Order: sequence, then C-alpha cells, then structure tokens
Amino acid sequence: MMKRIKINAYQVGLVFENRKLVTVLQEGTFWIFGNKDVMVYEMNQSFVAPVELTILLQNEVLASMLEVVEVADNEIVLFFVNGMFKEVLTTGRYAFWKGYADNKFIKADLSKVNITEQIPVNLLENVKVRAYTRRFQVLNFEKALLFVNGAFVKELAAGTYYFWNNAITVEVKNVDVRQQQMEISGQELLTKDKAALRINFFVRYQVVDVLKALVNNKDFEKQLYVLMQLALRAFVGNFTLDELLGKKDTIAATILDEATNKIAELGLTVSDAGIRDIILPGDMKEIMNQVLVAEKKAQANSIMRREETAAMRSMLNTAKLMEENEMLWKLKEMEYVEKIADRIGEITISGSGNIIGQLKEIFVK
Repeated sequence: MMKRIKINAYQVGLVFENRKLVTVLQEGTFWIFGNKDVMVYEMNQSFVAPVELTILLQNEVLASMLEVVEVADNEIVLFFVNGMFKEVLTTGRYAFWKGYADNKFIKADLSKVNITEQIPVNLLENVKVRAYTRRFQVLNFEKALLFVNGAFVKELAAGTYYFWNNAITVEVKNVDVRQQQMEISGQELLTKDKAALRINFFVRYQVVDVLKALVNNKDFEKQLYVLMQLALRAFVGNFTLDELLGKKDTIAATILDEATNKIAELGLTVSDAGIRDIILPGDMKEIMNQVLVAEKKAQANSIMRREETAAMRSMLNTAKLMEENEMLWKLKEMEYVEKIADRIGEITISGSGNIIGQLKEIFVK
C-alpha cells in the first residue's frame, strides 16, 4: 500500500507504525509505503501527544523541534507568545513547536509567600492570574503590619502588595495614622464635695508606633477611651465644685500630663484635649443661679453704698466752704434760685402792693 502526503510550511508530519513513531516529516511531498499512519500538526498550536510524550521524545528529530515545559504540583507557568501573555499553565507537561513564534515561559513557585519572580504588576491583575494571588492595599494615610502564619514579619508603607495564594496564612493589619478625635461624652462624675455633674470631653490623638498599637495592645482605641475616662474621674474627684469650675481651663492639660506615659505605651501621641461642656443637674443649676443673683445683689448694694458715701462727703465739703465764705453761699443760693426759676412756668401774685417788692420777698432773703 502506498500513499502520497504533502506537508506544507509550518506543518510537521509524524509517521506511526503500530503506534510507534518511525519518521518525522517536514515541509515537502512524501510517499508512504505500507500500513503506516501519518498525523499532521500545525506549528502555530501547542503539540498534543497522541501517546506518552516521553516515548515520543526518544526520537531525536522530534525532540529537537519541541520545547517541553514541566509544571509541578506547587507551580504555575506564565506562557508568553511574541512578548504577549497568553495563558497560565498548571500542573502537567506541555510541548510547543520551536521556530514558529517566540515563546517565553515564567515559572512561579506557589509554595512560598512572596512573589520573587519578575512578573509585571499589571499581569498580576489579569483575570487569568488573579486566582493565584492575594492582594493587599495600604492607603497613603495608613501604615500596616504584615503577619505570616500569625508571626509579625515587617511594617508596610503605603502601596499595593501581592502574595501567592496558598495554604500559608497571610494577614495585613492596617491602621490610620492621621490625627483623629475621640469624644468622651456624658461622663457623670462626683466632685470632692459630692456635687454631681456631667462632662463632655474630647481628645485628639495620632498613631505614631504601629507595632505598639496593633501588636502590644488590643483595641488601642478602647484602651485610650478608658484611660482618659479614668483620668478624668480621678481628677474631678480631687476638687470641690467651685474649685473645679475655677480650673476648667487647665483640666485637659493636667490630665494629659498625668497620662502621657500610659498613652505612649499604646503607641499613640495626644496633641490636644479639652472640655466641651460641664452640665449641672436641674437642682444644682437653680442653686448656682441663686448664688449668682445673691452675689450680684451684694455687688450692687456695695456700689450704691460707695456712691452714697461719696455724695455725702462731697456735700459736707461744700457746706464747710459755704460756712467759711459768704460770697460762695450767695452764689450757691443764686444757683438754686435759678434752678427753681427754670421749673416755674407761671407766677401769680395776689393782693395789692408793689410787684417788685413781692418778687424780692419770694427770691431774695
């Protein structure tokens, strides 16, 4: 039996006899004799072996024409054709024809955590590769800590981080390092003289030591809240209500001075704090109002007494001068006559007599 086979450019023919590879045909026309099978392959496609690939590679001609890639269980291979990513090769053995295209392969070990292979970042976001990676992002106002299998590894600055996706536990803990404000509201406290009041307090803080804040302490924000709450309670309990009201502008600074060391142990720094409100209960507010009214009345009475004393002293000095100087007495008398005359709208004189004489009797002594 004889048959004619034509192999075109970029084709390869494999001649099998009893399932054994006997000849490799390249471009040209060939006559095949006997009971033999010919399989024609396109070089622009990957080679799919009809039998075990190891057996076929025993043929030196075929072995020289193929590039074989082996991928272990814990590996993947990124396959590029003419510089362009094509696909991900998983566990198995693959063969590609040489000479048709520029094939490139990047083998990656998935058993480790860090991606040490030279793989472009944009490729790690490719939908075909994304399933094999873990992605963590640290924003520009954050810092983060990297933990592998529960153990601290290093501190991460702002950026995007990729790790291979495997059975190893990888955790990234983020923390906001901007200045933040905590409200400590509605604190019901007792002063030294047992006066009940409610205080609204605030604290501005910032994380400066991420390791202390996240590793050495649990829920550092809750700890800061309790720390400031207890410091405020202890401070208020040392003063009477009047003393406390007199010190309200310095309360925050005093509390911060006392709590600085404990705040630093949390990995924090506090830049500012203050009291928003001091709220008294209704009965206490009424008593304070009464005290205030009494103080104002006492101040008013004191001012009135001083004014009266000054007026009497002035009158006494005037009387002494008038007693010693008759002319001054006459001038003062004329001043009063003038004041009286200004208030008189009409003068009625009854009876007979000299008008001038009657006026003298009225105004002149």
